Amino acid sequence: MTLPRTIAAAATLLAVGAPMFTPEPSAAANAADRTSAVSWNACPEYTDEVLAWMGLPAEAVPDVAFTRLKATDQANRLGSLALNPGGPGGSGYLMPLDLSMAPPGVTPIGLELNERYDLIGFDPRGVGYSTSYDCPDAGPGGPPPTGEVTEEHARERYAAVVAANRACSQSNPAFLSQLTTVNVAHDLDRIRAALGEDRMNFLGVSWGTWLGAVYRSEHPRHAGRVWIDSVAPPEFRFDEFVTVRNAAVGRDFTRMAGWLAEHDDEYGFGATTRAVEKSLARLADALEAEPRTFTGIDHVFDGTFVAIAGDQDAPTWAMAARILADLRDATGTEAPQSIKDLFAEPGRGDPPPGAPRQFNETMNQAVFCNEDLGRRDFDSAWAAYRKAVKKYPVTGRLHATTPPCAGWTIPPEPVRLRDSGTPLVLSGHRYETLSPYE
Repeated sequence: MTLPRTIAAAATLLAVGAPMFTPEPSAAANAADRTSAVSWNACPEYTDEVLAWMGLPAEAVPDVAFTRLKATDQANRLGSLALNPGGPGGSGYLMPLDLSMAPPGVTPIGLELNERYDLIGFDPRGVGYSTSYDCPDAGPGGPPPTGEVTEEHARERYAAVVAANRACSQSNPAFLSQLTTVNVAHDLDRIRAALGEDRMNFLGVSWGTWLGAVYRSEHPRHAGRVWIDSVAPPEFRFDEFVTVRNAAVGRDFTRMAGWLAEHDDEYGFGATTRAVEKSLARLADALEAEPRTFTGIDHVFDGTFVAIAGDQDAPTWAMAARILADLRDATGTEAPQSIKDLFAEPGRGDPPPGAPRQFNETMNQAVFCNEDLGRRDFDSAWAAYRKAVKKYPVTGRLHATTPPCAGWTIPPEPVRLRDSGTPLVLSGHRYETLSPYE
């Protein structure tokens, strides 16, 4: 969970078409070169403009939905630029629209890119308007227990995760086993072929960086300019990934503590970085021992909540600090205003009728677990958790106690990248925690 960020968006400002594309089942890289018919039809969900429907052999599955926002300067057009928001499991269907909006006074990056590029958004297989699947029991049954995490609680959670993953992976193995980054990369290249492009340019963030790297490796003849931002590790091991991420969170928490020390007169957590860290550790321990609840707020405030509040980007430090101070000082069952504001409904409006979810948890689980080469036993995960809590008394609580792929029955398939020599830009952010700079 992250603290809400203010997002101003209106899905009706721009009109985009929605192509639907059915890829062939073959994994061969040259399969995308086959000719396919494309017809354009009305797109009633968001606009009166058109959508494309690309037909391949009737037995081919799954369908993949994609959108195109044509370049505004067609005379100087540079080609198509595919976009991916990460996940895995995130919908990119409206990403051309999302990148084309920004607060007043800010030029959206999408508008600049859209001058000379057709912007391509798509729902990867398993997501949104593309062929998808939801496991009958998508989780281990309820949220983790609040308060102190004991080894007994962690073992119970581990057993629940194993049972849920086993049931999920065995419920539809034929479909779930082909939810991989490599197959999504093949789908992307078939979109390229359907659009008649010699090369597909690509911009991806978070997991989208892994998709971009795999696309560039799998389809060197057709990959154009690739920019991957917030780069994912070249070999996915969840056990190593959470350890690196937790270290990044710990470093950023120290930065936030330094900022709080500079504002001690307002928040009262201490005048030095170390004093703030100790104050927040005491608050986390107190809430771990006796979690708090407030009338009308469907949330239990424990040590993990303090850790989450300490894992924030710099622009939200003031909001997080106000919430932590109010939580510390609160008496009775009436929630402080800052906490009421945090859990208030964002009021973003209703999605179009029949619109799918913007994130598919089953696809997320399948792609990760079909590629995760890390350890999945309880003892290793519990030892790593205890080590993290000792090293990072506040934010170490965010370290996973259970490998999320424990019990997944589909064998992982490692991906070996090859340098295709095509244009590539990699960028990272020193203080990012979701996809650490390392």
